[in-house]
Amino acid sequence: MRSILIPTLAASLLSAGAAAAAPAGDPSGTWLTEDGRAKIKIEKCGPGAAHACGKVVWLKTPLNDQGQPRTDIKNPDPKKRSRPVIGLTLMDGLKPEDGAFKGQIYNAEEGKIYDVSVSRESASELAISGCMLKILCGSQTWTKAPDEFAQVAPVPAKAKPAAKPAE
Repeated sequence: MRSILIPTLAASLLSAGAAAAAPAGDPSGTWLTEDGRAKIKIEKCGPGAAHACGKVVWLKTPLNDQGQPRTDIKNPDPKKRSRPVIGLTLMDGLKPEDGAFKGQIYNAEEGKIYDVSVSRESASELAISGCMLKILCGSQTWTKAPDEFAQVAPVPAKAKPAAKPAE
């Protein structure tokens, strides 16, 4: 079975079929990915706040091997490769459809975009189902995380300016 990654989730989508249908519900909130490596904040957006948008607000490992903030290095557009992953929009304008929010999700680990369906399974679980070419599909479940766990993109340490002499 071929695995497909969903953005910054770093978890393989394991199922060979689409996720089970879940009742319609607002996906808004902060969600811990199935592998625990990222938190994604989903909010209502678009005209009349009818759509859903999501961005990365926390990474388990926010710095790369060089001690710098992780960036969108696999983006096919070289101009976007220096964008920090924390704060990166992964889902933009998902539309309500058939009891879920559907659209596309960006995979920063591969620099690719996949079709996605997001549906609320319960107050504490969100079903994420993604497909490539509509035939290679998989799903995972994200769990509700407290909103206060959002983190600011770390800033690399810089040399401190010399102190001004007292006047």
